[in-house]
Amino acid sequence: MSQKFLSQVEDLLPNIVAAVLILVCGFLLQRVVLKLMGRALSLKHVDATIHKFLMSMVKVVITVIVAVSALSAVKVPMSSIIAAIGTAGVAICLSLKDSLSNVAGGFIILLAKPFRVGDYVEIGKNEGTVDVISILYTKLNTIENKAVYIPNSIVTKSAVTNFTAEKKRCLELRFSISYSDDHNKAIKLVNDTVKADKRILSSPAEPLVVVSEHGSNAIILMMRAWVSTDDYWRTRWDILKRIKEVFDENGITIPFEQIDVHMDKK
Repeated sequence: MSQKFLSQVEDLLPNIVAAVLILVCGFLLQRVVLKLMGRALSLKHVDATIHKFLMSMVKVVITVIVAVSALSAVKVPMSSIIAAIGTAGVAICLSLKDSLSNVAGGFIILLAKPFRVGDYVEIGKNEGTVDVISILYTKLNTIENKAVYIPNSIVTKSAVTNFTAEKKRCLELRFSISYSDDHNKAIKLVNDTVKADKRILSSPAEPLVVVSEHGSNAIILMMRAWVSTDDYWRTRWDILKRIKEVFDENGITIPFEQIDVHMDKK
């Protein structure tokens, strides 16, 4: 029995040595390929998340190829290897279906770039500053500094509004004035106030103030003006405050809804 076993070992020894050499050479080659690939991606200034994802994918592919080659060298039937890999692949895909969907979504986000880290966005019902874009999820920080983690598969299926993608934004405000007030005077007051603000831009269009609606209890003035995206909110707040003060100084009434209640005395 021992002699037969030794004979079998002697027969397999060249194959075992070949398998070991394949493993050693394969993993050395893997290190060289990953090192060269890492340098190339760094020189191309590829996004850090894509960089890591591509490196991990190449590492897995090389590992599988080396392992299959080593098993083939020791005379393991290729059909058995392929069947085992196929079965394992199906099982992994089924168990990680949602995660793989998120990975695909992350890859789409990183390639399409609908937003970048630091952008202020609205994704579905969530709104905040993009803090992290990972392979599995996107993290937003809300104005209240709450962390919102959104799976990438949901991000790619949702409508995304990027508020800071462009350098300029159109600021639109509406003001109500009484029907008894001079609307031309009110338009001039709003126009002068807006143009006096140095943050208001003349391109792509000059500020616009018009009567936009005859409301149920007020005339509605609409103002549109272009501002730098960075100045948007501060300019909005300041103009709202200044218009109220200018209207008060010039006797322009800002009406509000009133309800008259009549009591029927019996």
